Amino acid sequence: MQKTKTKSTKITKQGKGQVSKKQKQDKSEKQKAKTKRKIKIMAIGDIHGDIKQVERLAELAEKQHVDLVILTGDITMAESSTAYLIGPFVKRNIEVLLIPGNHETVATAHFLADLYAPKAKNIHGYAVRIGDIGIFGAGGAVGVGPKLIVSEDELFDLLKQGFEKVKDAKFKLMVTHVHPKGTLMEKLTSKVPASAAVRKAIKEFKPDLLICSHAHEAEGIEEKVYKTKVINVGKRGKILELCV
Repeated sequence: MQKTKTKSTKITKQGKGQVSKKQKQDKSEKQKAKTKRKIKIMAIGDIHGDIKQVERLAELAEKQHVDLVILTGDITMAESSTAYLIGPFVKRNIEVLLIPGNHETVATAHFLADLYAPKAKNIHGYAVRIGDIGIFGAGGAVGVGPKLIVSEDELFDLLKQGFEKVKDAKFKLMVTHVHPKGTLMEKLTSKVPASAAVRKAIKEFKPDLLICSHAHEAEGIEEKVYKTKVINVGKRGKILELCV
C-alpha cells in the first residue's frame, strides 16, 4: 500500500500489476520522444554567386551532418552565372530547397532545381513535407529588382498557395526572400523595402518559423513577429535543428 499525504490526507491505493495514470502518461511521453524525428537544416541567403562561400558551406554542411539546405534567394548575382551554386551540396548527397530572390527569375530557379533534380526543388509557390514538418515559400522582392519584382498581392497569394498544401503539418516553416514589415530588420536597412504581405502571411498562416534574407545589414537577426520566430539567415548561413 502506498500512502500519499495531501492537506486532506487522502490515500490512494494501487494494486499489484496496476499502472497509474501518471505512469501511463510518462510512458506515452517517452514513446513520443523516441518516435520524434530530428532534422538538421542549413538555411542560407544572398549568396550572390560566391562559389567559394558555397564550397565552404557545403563542406560545413557535410561535417555537421546536415539533412537539408534551404536557399532563401539571391543565389546568383543578377544571373551572371549559375554554375557551382547548387552542385557542391548535391554532390555531398544533401537535398536542396530553393526560392528565387530579386536577382534571379522564376525560370532560373526552375532551371537550377531541374538541373539537380530530384535532389533540388524550387518551392516558389509550392511546398514540401518532411515527416511532420511542412515547408512552403515564395521568392522575389517588393519594389526592387533587378530581376524578380513581385507585388504584395502576388507574394501573399504564392505563400497561401504553398501553405494550403501543408496547413495540417505539426511544424510549419515559411521561406521568403524579403523580410516582413514592422521589424527590426526593416529598421536596419534603408536600401531594400520590407513586405506587408509577408507580415500578413505570418498573422494568417501562423508558421512556427520564418527564414528570410534580402536585408544584408540585418544578417543574423532573430526576432518575433506575433508568435512566429523570424531569422534573417544571410550569406554566412544558419544551422537549425528541428525535432518534431
